[in-house]
Amino acid sequence: QVQLVESGGGLVQPGGSLRLSCAASGSFFMVNSMGWYRQTSGKQRELVAVITRGGSTNYTEPVKGRFTTSRDNARNTVYLQMNSLKPEDTAVYYCNAQIVLSLRQINYWGQGTQVTVSS
Repeated sequence: QVQLVESGGGLVQPGGSLRLSCAASGSFFMVNSMGWYRQTSGKQRELVAVITRGGSTNYTEPVKGRFTTSRDNARNTVYLQMNSLKPEDTAVYYCNAQIVLSLRQINYWGQGTQVTVSS
């Protein structure tokens, strides 16, 4: 069974930093694109950052210059380094991955990790 397991959330003061990790485990052929989304109460889940298997990245405008996503293909792990955090970054952050199982690709989600930016 394929799982995405996240870690690294928590409480941080404005201007601080956090690093999220998400590891894919189980039986699969390979992991294609991986990404991070976030969601606050009453709002739709929004894309934060995405990274292709080859390392190309894309970010939503509010986090450009502050967040960096990277991945380790050997460990099937994606990271989100969040710097200069703002209260508006407070949300549940979800990892997403496009995982290839034999002849098909399936979209998987992590369980979510809370990030709270507050003084």
